[in-house]
Amino acid sequence: MQWYWLAEYLPKFISGVYVTLQLLGLSIFFGMLLAIPIGLVQVTGPRWLAIPARMFCTVIRGTPLLIQLYLLYYGLGTLFPLIPEIRETFLWPLLRDAFPYAVLAFSLSVAGYEGEVMRGAFKGVPKGELEAARAFGMSRFTVLRRIWLPRAIQNVLPTLAGEFVLTLKSTPLAGVITIFDVYGVGSMVRQETYRIYEPLLLIAGIYILLTGVIVLLFRWLEGRVPRPV
Repeated sequence: MQWYWLAEYLPKFISGVYVTLQLLGLSIFFGMLLAIPIGLVQVTGPRWLAIPARMFCTVIRGTPLLIQLYLLYYGLGTLFPLIPEIRETFLWPLLRDAFPYAVLAFSLSVAGYEGEVMRGAFKGVPKGELEAARAFGMSRFTVLRRIWLPRAIQNVLPTLAGEFVLTLKSTPLAGVITIFDVYGVGSMVRQETYRIYEPLLLIAGIYILLTGVIVLLFRWLEGRVPRPV
């Protein structure tokens, strides 16, 4: 084992960790913003929203994330340069960068998987609790905000922890569209130093550490959330 290269590449690994956390955090944030209503409409309707939501989850879960990433970056991303009006707007610096397409792809992936998780979570909340809340005169939105959504998330916290870890372990796929996350930096080290195992071991250690942080965070949340008697 030779680690002479570590001092030189350590700043790049730190930058790669930051990119990985950015990609993970933004994907989970935007993905869950979509997943909650996707799960909800599959339970409550209306039908004209429930069917597209179900189809969206089926397509996202039924196709590889790598294919989705390619379609967005090499498909949608190649259309914008052909529109001169877009090249003259403030959006062009954003649309010509690979990172937004990676965030979009991972967010849609999170939304597809977590949408199904949230569907089961909403369905699993006892109807008696919702009926009791309505009996107190709460509006539908108040019932959702104060009873239904908190109870649903409470029920699936362990599942969400596992799903977020899987999302973290999928982030190396962003390297195929030239994003230098942790794995991308490790690949660069292997190409430039011809060291194979050491960079891979370092990458594995970083992901184990990040996974441990996510697991501990969710265990802390589970301990803070009161359980029904």
